[in-house]
Amino acid sequence: MKEGLGDRLFNIANIVLLVVIGLVTLFPLYYVFIVSFTDPSEYIEKSGFVLFPSKWSFDSYEYLMSTSAFIRAMGVSTFLATVGTVLSLMVTAAFSFGLSRKRLRGRRFMMIMVLFTILFNPGIIPSYLLVRDVGLINSVWALIIPVVTSGWYVILMKSFFDSIPVELEEAAMIDGCNDLRTFFKIILPLSSASLAAFGLFYAVAYWNTFFSAVLYITDFTKVPLQIVLRNMLIDSDTAVGGASAVEMSSDRQMPTQTIKMAAVVISTLPILMVYPFLQKHFAKGVMLGSVKG
Repeated sequence: MKEGLGDRLFNIANIVLLVVIGLVTLFPLYYVFIVSFTDPSEYIEKSGFVLFPSKWSFDSYEYLMSTSAFIRAMGVSTFLATVGTVLSLMVTAAFSFGLSRKRLRGRRFMMIMVLFTILFNPGIIPSYLLVRDVGLINSVWALIIPVVTSGWYVILMKSFFDSIPVELEEAAMIDGCNDLRTFFKIILPLSSASLAAFGLFYAVAYWNTFFSAVLYITDFTKVPLQIVLRNMLIDSDTAVGGASAVEMSSDRQMPTQTIKMAAVVISTLPILMVYPFLQKHFAKGVMLGSVKG
């Protein structure tokens, strides 16, 4: 069909609108990236507004990497994102696989309990009292154990395991495999797409841990990166570990804005680097866990 003048104008208006929305969306990210690499002296000379620096600098990143509080917080977040993701995947996969097999005793009751956790939340105070009573206050495990699995992810992964033929499990047992070896040698290799998708979900959640750390962590040496980043963004002195940028910079004064922007880039970079490697499994893994009820 031949396009009329109205259709062409409508398409042009759509393209212009989408380009404008895209630029508005990407400009803050671009500005944060540019300011983080701007030389401190140029940033001060231009009164804090730089669209493209004439002199690039890594001073803000070198400053952040020289502060023990920031490095320690990065270590905590890295521990949460790696150890927490591995534990969450193992617990979720094992629980989901068990629920997908009809020979499991109490299977229906367990499914009801999983659904119950999705529909009802205990609230902040009961959760805090439970974490306190088991002695996890000021422990990084308080940021992992209470959220080690998700009822919604369990149901999605169970639907994926339902699609795996039981005959594969029976054949493995005939060959001498026990349940544990069958799970690790047969089931998990077939679940790579689903594990990659849910692993990305868990990794992003653990890396961005914030509210749980506010509730359970009072020792500043054990806070994750997002808490330090929050303190830097709301503090005009860019507090990192309780000191201002001027106090911790012995040779030169660093603009607080360039340090803040560098911290934002560092906090978002790991997830941006991991996502491209898991992207090919992302859509496939989620769809495999959702098409079967």
